[in-house]
Amino acid sequence: MSKLILKYEPDIDFVLIAITCPLKEYLLAFKVNNLLNINFTRISDLSLENPLSGEPAYFARYCYNIEATESEFFLIANKGTEGYLIPEMKKSDYFALIRNCHDTEFIDDFIEGINKIQEVAMATEVDPAKLKSKENLIF
Repeated sequence: MSKLILKYEPDIDFVLIAITCPLKEYLLAFKVNNLLNINFTRISDLSLENPLSGEPAYFARYCYNIEATESEFFLIANKGTEGYLIPEMKKSDYFALIRNCHDTEFIDDFIEGINKIQEVAMATEVDPAKLKSKENLIF
């Protein structure tokens, strides 16, 4: 009897920016809003089940939409109530996740703007396909 194996590969259709910054998430969102003239607003926390304890872990999340291009920007805390969203990137405090934005110049300006915030140590683009925990970013 032969076995049929199903391999699932999540659809990675977003840009991911890792941000190292000691600020609380609401202060970072406030500074990004002021500097880049956008409007991150707090939305419901991202909830994931912790595989070790079975308890849900919650991660703070902010959202900004550009209706004309249907682009979505999310600012997500890497450290939650029960651990890390992306455990292999523990040095990153936040992630900016960008969907439906194909303007590379705009994304570069976004990263450059975040890096101009005095408290931000570094903001850099990360290839989400190389992450072990990339499925945590699909919501």
